[in-house]
Amino acid sequence: MTTTRRPTIPHRRATTLLTLVAPLALAGLAVAVALTWADDLPDPVATHWGPGGTPDDFSSLTGALTLLVLTSAFLSLSCWLLALRLGAEATTRRIAAGTSVGVTALLAVVVVGSLAQQRGLADARDAGPVTGVLVGAFAAGIALGVLAALLVPGDPDVTATDAPPADAARLPLAPGERAAWTATVWSPAAVGVALPVVALQVVLSILLDTWVLIAVAAVIAALLATMLVLRVTVSAAGLVARSPLGWPRVHVPLDQVVAAHAEAVSPLRDFGGWGYRVALDGRAGFVLRAGDAIVVERTGGRTTVVTVDDAATAAALLNTLAERARVS
Repeated sequence: MTTTRRPTIPHRRATTLLTLVAPLALAGLAVAVALTWADDLPDPVATHWGPGGTPDDFSSLTGALTLLVLTSAFLSLSCWLLALRLGAEATTRRIAAGTSVGVTALLAVVVVGSLAQQRGLADARDAGPVTGVLVGAFAAGIALGVLAALLVPGDPDVTATDAPPADAARLPLAPGERAAWTATVWSPAAVGVALPVVALQVVLSILLDTWVLIAVAAVIAALLATMLVLRVTVSAAGLVARSPLGWPRVHVPLDQVVAAHAEAVSPLRDFGGWGYRVALDGRAGFVLRAGDAIVVERTGGRTTVVTVDDAATAAALLNTLAERARVS
C-alpha cells in the first residue's frame, strides 16, 4: 500500500469567498433590510408561529437579528474550516459551500419575510401565517445552495505517470481484452434512521396543521435518496460512484489512480457516520455501511473511499486498467 502525504487543499480563495464571505454577506443584507423597517415594526416582533399559523413567541428586533447573525456566522465559519482543512476533494468543498450559503439564505428569507408581514402592525399577534414565507425560504435556500456548489472550482488535473506499484493487486486480462465491474450498495443503518425522521415530519404536519412540513419531508426524502444508494462501476472510465439521481457523484479517472486496494472500514469509527463522509485524515468518499471498501490513492495526495461488496476485485481491476492506460 502506497503512503501519501496529507493533500494540499486547492482553490482556497474561491472556497473562502463562497463558503464564508457569501453567506455572511447574505446575512448582512438581511439585517440591513430589516433595520430600515425598524420604525414600521411592532415591539416586540413575532419570531415563531404555532399551530394554525398563530404567533406564539416574540422578541425584540435586535434579538431576532442577533440570532440570525450568530447562527449564520457559526454555520459559515464551521463549513469554511471544514473545507479548508479537509476539502482536498471538490465534492467536499461543494457540499460545504452549498450548505453554508443554502442554510443562511433559508434563515435570511424566513427572518426578512416574517418581518415584512409585520410592517405597519401595532401588535405582532395580528401577523398572519407564514406558510408562503417558509416555501419561499426553502426554494431560495435550495437554489442559492446549488448555485454556490456549482461555482466551486473542480480539482486540479494532476496526471499519474507511473504504473501502480508491483505489490498492488492486479486482475489478469489478456492483451486487448476488455473488462468492467459494477455493483450496487445501500445503507441499512442510515435508512433505519432516515425513515423515522421523514415519518415524524409528516406526523407533525398533520398535528400542527402546517402542511408546508410535507414539502420539507419530501425534500428530506429526496436528499436522503441521493446519499443512501450507490451504483459503483470500474471500467475504462475509471471508478465512478453515483446516486440514482446522478448527484452526488465521485469519479476517479484512470490517469489519477496511483494505487487501489480493498480495506475494511467502520462508518462510525473511521468516518463519524454514513453517507458522503470526510475522515480526519483527509480521506473522503461514500461510506454507506461497515465492511469492505475500495480505497483509491490518487494524484495530489488525495484518497477516495467507497464501501462496496467485492471491493478486492474492483481494486484489482482498477489497478490493471490504470497500468494499461499508462502504457497504451
